[in-house]
Amino acid sequence: MTIAKIIIAATLAAFSLNAMAKLPPPPPVDPKVAEEKAAKDKAAAEKGKADQAKYEDLAVANFRANMKKAGKPVPKPTPIVVAAPAPAAAVKPAVVVAPDKKK
Repeated sequence: MTIAKIIIAATLAAFSLNAMAKLPPPPPVDPKVAEEKAAKDKAAAEKGKADQAKYEDLAVANFRANMKKAGKPVPKPTPIVVAAPAPAAAVKPAVVVAPDKKK
C-alpha cells in the first residue's frame, strides 16, 4: 500500500511540475493601472490602521468598564519610553601589555 502511495505522489508531482512549466508569463503592467492600484492599497492600509485604533480604544473602554463594574482598581497604563540609540563607539584594538620581567 505504501509503494502505491509513493508512486501516486511521484506521478502527481511530475504532472504538476509539467503544468507549471507551461504557464505563460504575466502580462505587462500598465503604469496608470499600477498607480491606481498603489493608491487603493495605500487607502486600504490607512483605513485598516484607523479601524485598528478604533477597536483598540473600544477594547480599552470595555476593559475599564468591566474593571469598574467588578469594583477593582483600573491600572494606569505604563508609559513606554523609547531610548535613543547610543552612538556607535569606535572600536579600539585591545592592547596587551606583557609584565616586566625582573632579573
